[in-house]
Amino acid sequence: MVVWTDAERAAITGIFSKLDYDFVGLNALARCLIVYPWTQRYFAKFGNLYNAAAIMGNPMVAAHGKVVLRGLDKALKNMDDIKNAYAQLSELHSEKLHVDPDNFKLLADCITIVVAGQMGSAFTADVQAAWQKFLAVVVSALCRQYY
Repeated sequence: MVVWTDAERAAITGIFSKLDYDFVGLNALARCLIVYPWTQRYFAKFGNLYNAAAIMGNPMVAAHGKVVLRGLDKALKNMDDIKNAYAQLSELHSEKLHVDPDNFKLLADCITIVVAGQMGSAFTADVQAAWQKFLAVVVSALCRQYY
């Protein structure tokens, strides 16, 4: 079980209150697909992902990026039991979609980069530490079914 301090809870909640889901979702997922092109294999149905411009302009990438961020809402609402809240999602990604679990960490890093860019100087070291702890717990919960 993860123990959250009041400051960590406040930092994470504060980030979510400022998130532009459309912008962050598109840019984080697009960054992942561009920087780590092997992740594109999970999105074959999205059509043209041949270059950065095509990825950034792809409405399916934008829509799925928003889905990812909405999925993080579930973790926010269940911070004291993220593992169980994500049990079905972990099973889906493991058993049906066969996603390499290392990709969750890559996407989490891309989300962090985009969030940091959006927040600017408000993304202090303490805020970053809380955010990365939160995403690490989410990644761990998503990887649970793999072990």
